[in-house]
Amino acid sequence: MRVEDFDMFSTLLKQRSGLVLTRDKAYLLESRLMPVARKWNMKGLEELASTVRTRKDEALLRDITEAMTTNESSFFRDQKPFDQFRQIVLPRLLEARSAKRSIRIWSAACSSGQEAYSLAMLLNEDAAKLAGWRIEIVGTDISAEMVERSKSGIYTQFEVQRGLPIQMLVKHFKQQGDKWQISQQLRQMASFREFNLLGDLSALGQFDIVFCRNVLIYFDQPTKTKVLEAISRQMPQDGVLYLGGAETVLGITDRFKPVDGQRGLYSLGGFQVPSGLRAAV
Repeated sequence: MRVEDFDMFSTLLKQRSGLVLTRDKAYLLESRLMPVARKWNMKGLEELASTVRTRKDEALLRDITEAMTTNESSFFRDQKPFDQFRQIVLPRLLEARSAKRSIRIWSAACSSGQEAYSLAMLLNEDAAKLAGWRIEIVGTDISAEMVERSKSGIYTQFEVQRGLPIQMLVKHFKQQGDKWQISQQLRQMASFREFNLLGDLSALGQFDIVFCRNVLIYFDQPTKTKVLEAISRQMPQDGVLYLGGAETVLGITDRFKPVDGQRGLYSLGGFQVPSGLRAAV
């Protein structure tokens, strides 16, 4: 790939998605954009680059952006965040929200929906305790294709074997040919929409719990700061933010503070873990 073409594509992706690509990732750009060139009946990446420069076709720009966006997810990925959710975060918020009996959860950059549905399964296990509560799970992703996949709740055999306990597969899924579809009950617990993390987050409303895991690693520091501070404006003081195991707020923003004794959990400062729960996870 020509250097000027790589620079043009990387600038485009940074502007549209926040994704930062260094020149040592040229092979990744080539492998993911060649199918886009073929889809648009182009000979190769030079023609694709030339077309982008001369014709601002939104459908083409969307295809390029979606091709480069990492879509990696699995049920109960990394497990510990879900243990924290069930044993610490949810009980604390049920106590704090007992008057309004409402909790909103955001799965940001949700990919194909496994994180949102993992949360729905855990909430379903506590259905009796949550009677009369309004629990809303909202999943968003920049990829229209991933949003549609999430809404369908249909997964391959490989996908349901990654992290999903067999008893939950039996309880919550029905086999559809060589694939599996999550139950209608759980699909109704989560809604999905197309959304860019660089956009105006106020359109999504307020959230008590935000999962934004393994996303910031693809952004440069100014973009990380912008996204985290925008998220902070959509959360109450005792809301909880989840980041990935390799991510941190340190040196990026002082809006969020680590939740005492809970790696990967952050809050604006109002989330206190009762002493009896601190050793639970």
